[in-house]
Amino acid sequence: MVSIPKVTLNSDLDEGFCFGCGVNNPIGMKLKFHQDGDILRTEFTPGTNYQGWPGLLHGGILGCLLDEVMSNVAYATGHTCLTASITIRQKKPVKVEVPLVITARITRRRKKIIETEGRICLKDGTVVAESTAKQFIADNEAGKADKVRESKSHV
Repeated sequence: MVSIPKVTLNSDLDEGFCFGCGVNNPIGMKLKFHQDGDILRTEFTPGTNYQGWPGLLHGGILGCLLDEVMSNVAYATGHTCLTASITIRQKKPVKVEVPLVITARITRRRKKIIETEGRICLKDGTVVAESTAKQFIADNEAGKADKVRESKSHV
């Protein structure tokens, strides 16, 4: 069995500077999430400031959108989570200035890991990217130093 590290954070989750969802980040995406059953959803229309090749959404921003929605669907379970691994499959180029619908759901819960899947679609439902991720469930100990400790326990 693979040993999963115990992750402990010292984080003020109310600071609002997350690049994806923070309302206080002047250059962030300011994503707002809505729960619909077991699906977490957000919408985003990337401006040209998010492009890579002219007119196309930068792949890192595409990944950021998926990471953000998958992290937040795990967070919605009441756990502070950090992405442990992520796999992204872009199915077609994504144009900037086109509205996107980003969704995620939990596929498996374990003691220290929450597995998720995400999807980015155009408004007409066309899937442009899919992703899976594993989220570390972290302890949040505000006021103490951030650390990652290896534990002896297994998944």
